[in-house]
Amino acid sequence: MALIKSVRGFTPQIGKDTFLADNATIIGDVEIGEGCSIWFGTVLRGDVNSIRIGNGVNIQDGSVLHTLYEKSTIEIGDDVSVGHNVTIHGAKICNGALIGMGSVVLDHAVIGEGAIVAAGSVVLSKTIVEPGSIYAGVPAKFVKKVDPEQAKEINQKIAKNYHMYSSWYKEEHRPTITGQDKQYNCK
Repeated sequence: MALIKSVRGFTPQIGKDTFLADNATIIGDVEIGEGCSIWFGTVLRGDVNSIRIGNGVNIQDGSVLHTLYEKSTIEIGDDVSVGHNVTIHGAKICNGALIGMGSVVLDHAVIGEGAIVAAGSVVLSKTIVEPGSIYAGVPAKFVKKVDPEQAKEINQKIAKNYHMYSSWYKEEHRPTITGQDKQYNCK
C-alpha cells in the first residue's frame, strides 16, 4: 500500500480510479485528480507547498515532485505524462504535455499545452516552454514546433496506455511456484 502521510494539517486527496503503486509516497498538501497513475518509487512531497494534479495524469517510476517553501507550487494539468525518474520542482505543466524520462523541470518554469520536453533535458527556472513545441538539452532549448494534432494524439496514447497498465495491478495476483509435482502458492 502506498505511503499517504498528513503533514502540517494537510492530508493528500486522491481522486477516483487512481492507481497508487505500493511504494509510492504522497505527503501533505497534494491533490490528485481522477484516473491517474502514480508509479513505483514516486514521491509527491507537498510538505512545504501545494501540488495539484489534474485528471488522467501518469507519473512514472522514480519521479520526485517537490516545491519551495512559500515560493513555488506544482500545477499539472490533465492528460500529462511524466516519464521515469523525472524531477519537477515548483513548476507548472499544462494539459497534454509530455515530460521525457530523466528530465528536470525547475521552479517557476511553465511547460505549455501539448509541449514535449525530451528525455534527459533540464528546464531551467522561469523558462517558458511554448505550447506545441519540443524542447531538449541541458539547458533545454527550443527544437521545433510540432503538429498540435499529432502531439495530442501521441500524448493521449501514452496517457491511455498508462491507465491500462494501472488496471493490471487492481487485482492482487499471487505468484505460483511449481516444483517436484507440487504447487506452492506464495503468501
